[in-house]
Amino acid sequence: MRKNFNWNKWTRKTHYWGAFIILLPVLIISITGIFLQLKKDVEWIQPSTKSGDISNNPSISFDEILEAAKKVEEANIQSWSDIDRLDVRIDKGVVKVRSKNRWEVQIDTFSGDVIQAAYRRSDFIEELHDGSWFHNKVKLWVFLPSGIILFLLWLTGFYMVLIPYISKWKKKKSSP
Repeated sequence: MRKNFNWNKWTRKTHYWGAFIILLPVLIISITGIFLQLKKDVEWIQPSTKSGDISNNPSISFDEILEAAKKVEEANIQSWSDIDRLDVRIDKGVVKVRSKNRWEVQIDTFSGDVIQAAYRRSDFIEELHDGSWFHNKVKLWVFLPSGIILFLLWLTGFYMVLIPYISKWKKKKSSP
């Protein structure tokens, strides 16, 4: 004897257990997402971009960029291998040198002077947000499924909200 499938019971159980399973990853994603929304507004998360001399065209060489970045002790830059990336902002007259230890050195593209040096937390927060800080397998096997389960929670929650309205609509339709 086969029992009829109870859709209401299934959605409630899916919603309950799904929420329990994804609690920690979604908590991490939510908190880091809030920080990332504020990264342009809060210097602690990401240093603001300062402006250099924009009246002239950029004139410093890569060697001069490296030498200027070496002057900032906290960045711990000795050679190009210590640099993660360069971010050139022509319109602001600045090049951002990001060291592998997460320090950002902003250098004037005309004079070669260091405008600002600050610790940059936004990249670390992004790695936490997508799960890659833990490991690429965690990103693919924990955070990705959590996103899928979160979508299922949205669907089942939406269904549970609609159930009372559907029942009322059916009752109204069937009553004379």
